[in-house]
Amino acid sequence: MSQAFEGDTMNLNAAVNAEDMRALARSALPRIAFDFIDGGVADEEGLAENRAAFRRHRLVPRYLVDVSRRDQTVEMFGSRYASPIGISPMGIAGFFRPGADLMLARAAAEAKIPYIMSSASCDSIESAMAEAPDTTWFQLYGTKDPSIVEDLVRRAAALKVKVLVLTIDTPIIGGRERNIRNGFTRPLKLTPGIILQGLMRPRWTLDFLKSGGVPMMENWKPYSAEKDASSVADLYGSQTPAPAQTWEVLHLVRRLWKGPLLVKGVLHPEDALICAKAGADGIIISNHGGRQLDKAPAPLDVLRDIRASVGDGMELIVDGGIRRGSDVVVALCLGARMCTFGRPAMFSVAAAGQAGAAKLLRLMRDEIDMTLAQIGCTSLDDLGPHRLTSSSHAALHA
Repeated sequence: MSQAFEGDTMNLNAAVNAEDMRALARSALPRIAFDFIDGGVADEEGLAENRAAFRRHRLVPRYLVDVSRRDQTVEMFGSRYASPIGISPMGIAGFFRPGADLMLARAAAEAKIPYIMSSASCDSIESAMAEAPDTTWFQLYGTKDPSIVEDLVRRAAALKVKVLVLTIDTPIIGGRERNIRNGFTRPLKLTPGIILQGLMRPRWTLDFLKSGGVPMMENWKPYSAEKDASSVADLYGSQTPAPAQTWEVLHLVRRLWKGPLLVKGVLHPEDALICAKAGADGIIISNHGGRQLDKAPAPLDVLRDIRASVGDGMELIVDGGIRRGSDVVVALCLGARMCTFGRPAMFSVAAAGQAGAAKLLRLMRDEIDMTLAQIGCTSLDDLGPHRLTSSSHAALHA
């Protein structure tokens, strides 16, 4: 038995960054599960571009500055968060570790940062709000039957969710070739290859079987006539994506939802303006983690254009390619107010449960703090393009 299975605690103690968490997850998960998290679409150029965008920038340090006290708190929509980071919405987390959604919610609450629960989660928004009412946000997609959207919004409002997130970047499902090769499709068929993968990861397989196998999508259970996990998943697959939807879905949600509203998946400045005019309070600039259009630009590369388009009146969050605290600082210098990440959090919770998620968040917070000190910055308000240089040097002189 490999060292990876001798105990989560020992492995977790050895992890020092997000990439280590990914390595732990690779050791813990069957390939079909690991690739679902890790993969993108087509040639996975989008995945590479999301990381490359951050590498094109360098932070310029200023020295002989008193950095003995540093503050990375950020205020957003009337709440103060301990760090300018959050956990992106991710569906079916319970497939990778039973109870993962609530583990992520609790870890985020402990770290005092937002956790954006996906409407495609395995645990329900009701259970997440019971665990972490002050830091849980809720994400949803447009559906073919608008009454489901309306009821999801109603439920979020009744629970007093602080922020609602509408994802708009999934008109159809992208060509996720790793999933196709691995047989991770609906319905899931237990081929000899998949069975062999399970046997090679006995600890994960035992947990999966003990929890009942394929998990329930609890947020969608009320809308299905049949209450078994397979029927509920089939209903979800029949309702999303909704390729015929238009901007009317944003107008519908804005009419129903009285609280702060974010639109996730915006990459074009004109779409950002449409969101602003429709009454959205902010945008999550995202290419769905490189899981939709492989040729889409990296979110960081369009951040400045979108900020210029909407001005300072909208909150901008960058999602995609965040792996280091220094990445967060770069994005904030370019005009973001916060960054969210999905894969590092999913890898961490899959590998080591809530303790894994909590450690990842501590590592990210510590890296942000270290970066601020190294560049001579004591608070997020001091960040801006003047602290950056790039291959063209344009950012430094902006």
